[in-house]
Amino acid sequence: MPRRPLSGRPTARPSAGQFLLLLGIISAALAFEPLSASERARTAYVTNQPDDSLSIVDLETGKTAATVAIPGRPAGVALSPDGARVYVTAPEAKELAVVDAESRTVLQRVKVGQGPLGIAVHPKDGRIFVADWYEHRLFAVDPATLQVTASVAVGQSPSGVAVTADGALILTADRDSDQVSFIDAATLTVTGTVKTGGRPFGVTIDAAGERAYTANVKTDDVTVIDLRGRKALGNVKVGHRPYAVAVTAGKVFVTNQYAGSVSVFDAASLAPLKTVPTGGYPEGIEADRDGRSVYVACWDANTLERIDVETLKVTGQIAVGEGPRAFGKFLH
Repeated sequence: MPRRPLSGRPTARPSAGQFLLLLGIISAALAFEPLSASERARTAYVTNQPDDSLSIVDLETGKTAATVAIPGRPAGVALSPDGARVYVTAPEAKELAVVDAESRTVLQRVKVGQGPLGIAVHPKDGRIFVADWYEHRLFAVDPATLQVTASVAVGQSPSGVAVTADGALILTADRDSDQVSFIDAATLTVTGTVKTGGRPFGVTIDAAGERAYTANVKTDDVTVIDLRGRKALGNVKVGHRPYAVAVTAGKVFVTNQYAGSVSVFDAASLAPLKTVPTGGYPEGIEADRDGRSVYVACWDANTLERIDVETLKVTGQIAVGEGPRAFGKFLH
């Protein structure tokens, strides 16, 4: 049986008209102006899948400061709690790559499963959680020894992984089961599931640990989940082929791969606010900790783009490697 691609992207492509529209939107280059807030992120770590590399982006200068080679089609990315290490999944190599943030070198490559994709880090003890697309499991990796210490069966083809800020709960978006699995972080056991829209790919938890959001590739919507009640509150329609979600300042941002845009809706009322045009195939997305900006990796444009949270406009673009994906938490 042939293996499925480790992506939320179906085989169809956007129309020529869509590409022309995107080119018209992006044709005027945007100057990247650094922000002045002291609490902003200063570095972005962007996985470039077809380029087999990791772009280390200086958000102060708006330029790629270094490029680290990571064979195996790197996709998922997460950082240690202190930001000293960057963890990258390489699905085709069946490996987890560990990058030293200071020296910008690969420290070690570790075999994990058959198709490691989504990744998240425990905020307290630093354990690394890796979702394996083919084995349908979540693996726990010790940050000191880099050995797999435990694993648990979840739904079919888990993709995104998220951990609550208190470190108590892990979520996996089980793409081919149309569900989210709830996993107790202390025991690494599944304690329940919730049905979502079709083919959930990215999953994100809000800062309060009250709600989770899945980007549902097949049904073009986002499922909003009440974590306390462990139930779906409803689905919010967004653009074509949503991939990942970011939450900040009372707003929810969703990358729409085939629409070349980011949908924004109100976190409280779930009412749509705006659709922001971006470079082609926006995928990974994360909100800056200062609440002023959201950063988006655009696969076809080979850019990392910044959206102003207040004005809901793209305010900067940075060139990165070919096919940026940045699936996970990539800002520090």
